Amino acid sequence: MKIPHTEKSISRRVLLRRSVGVAAFAAAASSLGPLLAAPASRWFKIGACDWALGKRNDPAAFQVAKSIGLDGVQVDLCTAGTRHLRDPQIQAAYRDAARRSGLEIASLALLELNNVPLKSDPRAALWLGESIDVCKALGVNVVLAAFFVAGELDMQRTGEIDRVVKILKQVAPKAERQGVVIGLEDYLSAEDNLRILDRVGSPAVKVYYDVGNSTDKGRDVAKEIRALAGRVCEFHAKDGPYMLGQGRIDFKAVRKAMDDIQYSGWIQIEAATPHGPVADYTVDRKYLKGIFPRQG
Repeated sequence: MKIPHTEKSISRRVLLRRSVGVAAFAAAASSLGPLLAAPASRWFKIGACDWALGKRNDPAAFQVAKSIGLDGVQVDLCTAGTRHLRDPQIQAAYRDAARRSGLEIASLALLELNNVPLKSDPRAALWLGESIDVCKALGVNVVLAAFFVAGELDMQRTGEIDRVVKILKQVAPKAERQGVVIGLEDYLSAEDNLRILDRVGSPAVKVYYDVGNSTDKGRDVAKEIRALAGRVCEFHAKDGPYMLGQGRIDFKAVRKAMDDIQYSGWIQIEAATPHGPVADYTVDRKYLKGIFPRQG
């Protein structure tokens, strides 16, 4: 059974509550800056995921990223059984590592949701709520919620989708207040992601779009990006086993689609590294910078 694209019966009270929530998010999101930037001030920055750099849960990722010439690092929040970035001392270590490298903490990621699914494990909902506080402590505006492996979503499993929607609805007001966006990364189509976003009904829940994931599923990446106008918080750049620009994905077409939806923000490399992350991501960074310069 497919989830309806919009809820058919919404009371005036619910509509008012949503409008207040949007207004509160807009006020809190003054810190979001470029995520909501006007076209004239659009920009791109190129980072990489700490796990792709071989430094998951390790502040040393910033020195590796610096040697590659990146602008920042997407940082994984925690693994099961650890507090990791929920620990203020570890947060301080990351802030110090970013400062010393001259790079930015671009965004956070809840990679462990692949093993501890939001659709079924109470710990995942707790971590998602805590991740918003970690974002605030580290001065970042996006946290990726991953839905792969054990956490993969199937729109036909309506009970699981209902649970994910319920949790996102519970957490979204806190994200709105703190100016944080929760980005859903999954194998779902743009259409199915929009169904979930519309059910949640919050500007603080968007899609974390991975061009490689969609290509693996045989989807038209540029068409999907356009369909998600205003609903994408950040991008992953990968292309299966290929170096960027040497495989299946036309990144110039991706750039054109981003221009059409006026996207401004981070692009995180999560690509294959047949020769190691430093060698390969140096080449990937140079390639992406030619298409996505710092000033959009």
